[in-house]
Amino acid sequence: MRFTAQEKKWIVYDVGNSAFVLLSTAVVPIYANSLLEAAGQSNIVSTWGYAQTIASLVIAVLTPLLGSIADVQGMKIRFFTGFLLTGVVMCCAMALPLGWLAFLIVCVLATIGLNGSLTFYDSMLVDVTTDERMDRVSSHGYAWGYIGSTVPFIACIALIFGGPALLGLPTVLCTRISFVITAIWWIAFTIPLLTSCRQTHYRATRDKTGEAIRGTFDELRSTFRAIHANKPLWMFMIAFFFYIDAVNTVISMSTSYGTQLGIDPTQLVAALLVTQFVAFPCAIIYGRLADRFGGKTMIVAAVIVYLCIVFFAAFFLRTATEFWILAILVGMFQGGIQALSRSYYGKLIPKQHADEYYGFYDVFGKTASIIGTFLVATTTSLTGNASIGVLSIAILLAVALVFLLLQKDPTKGSTEAATVD
Repeated sequence: MRFTAQEKKWIVYDVGNSAFVLLSTAVVPIYANSLLEAAGQSNIVSTWGYAQTIASLVIAVLTPLLGSIADVQGMKIRFFTGFLLTGVVMCCAMALPLGWLAFLIVCVLATIGLNGSLTFYDSMLVDVTTDERMDRVSSHGYAWGYIGSTVPFIACIALIFGGPALLGLPTVLCTRISFVITAIWWIAFTIPLLTSCRQTHYRATRDKTGEAIRGTFDELRSTFRAIHANKPLWMFMIAFFFYIDAVNTVISMSTSYGTQLGIDPTQLVAALLVTQFVAFPCAIIYGRLADRFGGKTMIVAAVIVYLCIVFFAAFFLRTATEFWILAILVGMFQGGIQALSRSYYGKLIPKQHADEYYGFYDVFGKTASIIGTFLVATTTSLTGNASIGVLSIAILLAVALVFLLLQKDPTKGSTEAATVD
């Protein structure tokens, strides 16, 4: 399948933002841990978990309201740009010599900028492609994001580990420079989308912006009622709520969990880098398999595999070798389940309300992240055992699997989306 120019420019943003996602997963927790240890703090899992919870909560509250406003003609790109710039500026600010608390606050703001931009980016999928092409386009976005993000990441890791010996720079300074490199990469790969994106689906034109904004809360109530009336949609959203919790929690907590287990930071970073290379072909393959077996079928398969991953992490992950195995398993299914969730949801919703619906999508996704990280952090704090905290994720995956199996797939056997106007 040959991609259109618009689809390519949309895919490229995943290359930009994924650099920050990878850095936040592999380097930022380790750097935050060094700041915590310097301040006499010890439990990186709990502290990092609470920080991620706050960022997710803010996004969950904001995105439905802003999404409704963004369904006005031309507003989508404005909100996207605002969150993007917030994320990029805060990513640069992380390079400042900050204490652990100030650093976590800046990191939370950068995460809010990232996730806020992704809400409007995801909703652009309905503007740049068709239902028939969504699975492939979405999968390629994640795939190229994984492989593209390794370029600045490798440069940053080379600077962090080689800078002290080759350049005579302190490791801390090299780490801070890596934040600036990532921010530059992020904004550079956003320019094509910023200069070309056109909002083709909207519920109100520019001349009715004021009226549309005043009616935002009425629109939100109407959308909520429409979701409630669409059983396949709300059943998927509940399932998504639970399974994306596991995916996001595994992503955001993996490095901090490995650090607390005493695994060498070099091994953690190297394993996560390999994850990106594994995820690239696997995400593309997942998109092709969705064409053959259906998006929902492939999502169900990924949820079952994630159950196995969680049990492996809780009962067998103790050494660097096991962490490598975990990283490869996650890489095989992480991109697939994220990409197909995004495109499957896009087929279920009315296109002219895409921003608002994706706002609700983010509520379910980010609220789930709140529960997941909070659950792991709290369970770990109460029991003193991070493995028990990881094991609690299996309950959420099991609930998700039940809802997926009970949901009737409205896209099966049809190329048209089942929508509620």
